[in-house]
Amino acid sequence: MFNKILRSKHLVVNPPVFFTTILLIVISLTLCLLYIDQVDAWFSAAQLAATQSLGWFLILAVNIILIFCIYLAFSKFGKIKLGGDQAEPEFTNLSWFAMLFSAGMGIGIMFYGVAEPVSHFASPPRPTANAFETAIQAMNFTGLHWGLHAWAIYAIVGLSLAFFAYNRNLPMTFRSLFYPFLGEKIHGWIGHSIDILSALATIFGLSTSLGYGVSQISAGLNFLFGWEITPIFQSVMILVVISLATISVVSGLDKGVKILSNLNMFLAIGLMLLVFILGPTLFILKSYVQNTGSYFVSLIEMSTWNDTFQESGWQNAWTIFYWAWWIAWSPFVGSFIARISKGRTVKEFILGVLIVPALITLLWMNVFGGSAIHGILAGNNDVLAAVQNDISTALFIFLQGFPMTDLLSILSVLLVFSFFITSSDSGSLVIDNITSGSAPNSPVWQRIFWSYGQGFIAIILLWGGGLKALQTAVIITGIPFAILLLVMCFNLYKGLEDEIKKQEKRLKSKQEKSYKEIISELIEEQQS
Repeated sequence: MFNKILRSKHLVVNPPVFFTTILLIVISLTLCLLYIDQVDAWFSAAQLAATQSLGWFLILAVNIILIFCIYLAFSKFGKIKLGGDQAEPEFTNLSWFAMLFSAGMGIGIMFYGVAEPVSHFASPPRPTANAFETAIQAMNFTGLHWGLHAWAIYAIVGLSLAFFAYNRNLPMTFRSLFYPFLGEKIHGWIGHSIDILSALATIFGLSTSLGYGVSQISAGLNFLFGWEITPIFQSVMILVVISLATISVVSGLDKGVKILSNLNMFLAIGLMLLVFILGPTLFILKSYVQNTGSYFVSLIEMSTWNDTFQESGWQNAWTIFYWAWWIAWSPFVGSFIARISKGRTVKEFILGVLIVPALITLLWMNVFGGSAIHGILAGNNDVLAAVQNDISTALFIFLQGFPMTDLLSILSVLLVFSFFITSSDSGSLVIDNITSGSAPNSPVWQRIFWSYGQGFIAIILLWGGGLKALQTAVIITGIPFAILLLVMCFNLYKGLEDEIKKQEKRLKSKQEKSYKEIISELIEEQQS
């Protein structure tokens, strides 16, 4: 009975996955509330143990995934179309890129766009000779965390889900990615366990982003209106945003998520253009060219650095956390990307997911982070102080140095709200998809349930241990999931190899049929 989807008028779920996921979440959150005084110390110890022992593995895994992505794009597999030769894309390139960007980076770039480059400038990862070298290093490591490696994780997960769903007619859940390796066992407890882990990674990854988002919204509203930042206020903000996201959840992918994603893109472009025009425009242009080049030149060395001889702890707090965060987000973003990418070739998919969003993200970091560092080098240390005191205020302190500060700040808060809503509603669709066994037309209340569920998780973890709790939850779920991603790469290779063989067999059959028709026509001509 565990291999069947439970279907009724009010419930469409895969029982082992749905109920076990809820049970594990409830147990985790109950322990968090019961032992609230010990939670912060435990989370700190758990994060330290995980990063120090297995950080090297995450670094290796993410590099392997990037190399594998690039190989697939330019190999014989690049011509394979997701959904078969007759499939056509459902969304325009503009809407596709907008949804990729909104789901993949949204709240994160708003929170870290100014804060991360300034943080690396204030506390350099590695010793530098002067402030200018420190600035370049800060932008390089920011690029590392938000560039090709992050999008490679999303690309490989999205490609795997799309291929096995559209070309192999398997459910669009993580268990399907292991069919070449496990066969029919994916329909048993092994498959259920994989889906449960992916659901947990997704919901804790989303909750982390919601925690960052509400911290920044609170900081913005405090800056604009003087509203006091308290856990109760932040909890209310999460509930308000989740309630707004419910409208989009009910509307579905084609309406709510698409419209909000396009709105996000236009708001983000508008904010970035205003900062670009009102800020140090020439410096931004020069730094984008220089920093992008420096990022690519330093990519191999940076991406394999393990803090082996220094043991500063910097990498555990930044790079290791980021890799775990992206991996924890990969079931959500990968599933979402897969759902919107039918009809695209493997090469088009990988280059579209890998290159375009990465370049846009690097541009964003240069416009905001580069401008902030430019101000620090010129003697304005307000942003530097903000990052050291309260990182969530960095963006709004940065905008104080521009004309139309209030307008820019209001636009920033609206954009965080919009990204917040998009992440919540698209995430709810994905979690519902995983826990329902990819069943079509599940009841709307299930998506609403997961929408509010991720909000309550964020609230409880914020009360229990703040962002440290959210970060630790991500790392704990991200590390074991990295192992699954590497196995998934192997399975995808086997699946694509089999697809090539089938295509070659079909082509050979058509050629043989064509030869027979030609010979038959020649014989008929001779007889006539």
